[in-house]
Amino acid sequence: MCAHVLVAEDDAMQAELIRRTLLAEGHTATVVHDGPAALDTARRLGPDLVVLDLMLPGLDGFEVCRALRREGDVPVLMLTARTAEDDVLLGLDRGADDYMTKPYSPRELMARIRTVLRRGGRAAGRRADPVLRAAGLAVDPARHEVRCDGVPVECTPAEFQILLALVGEPERVFTRRQLLQCTSGSDRASTERAIDVHIMNLRKKVETDPRRPARLLTVFGVGYKLSGGPG
Repeated sequence: MCAHVLVAEDDAMQAELIRRTLLAEGHTATVVHDGPAALDTARRLGPDLVVLDLMLPGLDGFEVCRALRREGDVPVLMLTARTAEDDVLLGLDRGADDYMTKPYSPRELMARIRTVLRRGGRAAGRRADPVLRAAGLAVDPARHEVRCDGVPVECTPAEFQILLALVGEPERVFTRRQLLQCTSGSDRASTERAIDVHIMNLRKKVETDPRRPARLLTVFGVGYKLSGGPG
């Protein structure tokens, strides 16, 4: 059961832990850190499941959940440090499919995610592994295919995992270490410096002029990001 999960969590360390755990389970993940971004990303990508923190800036988890429920049936697993019964009932009343209080173990979270996905049948249906699109790139996790402006692109396993991460979160800056973690299992002998080589090779495949990249940009002193916006 492989699914695309949207993680809306304002704590960057918690969000990264959830993302890495999802990847280790064979899922794909997109991470956002505030309520408006959660709504926009859910509408744009149509995830199989939303892991939604209650205390999000901009728009809290209750309101995000209520908006998602008005617009569709995407399953929602709500996370919160608040344990009062009224909060739990309010979350469920807003349409959450399940509710977990912090702290929790990653194993318990993955077990809850599997249960919610099975209950909704999302990962086994047509929405499993949706095609991720941004900056003229389309990455299809189910078929392991990449297209650039509609043209098929041949990628190595490591290149594919890097693109999957970048396209899933356009404009997010990934460090070399984070991208190296994305390639774990497909490029075991790689090092952080090898990420530079993968990016260089990807630019030859997806940039009009690899020497002046418009999509795969270097953020000096930090790492790389995909620029160009959705679509």
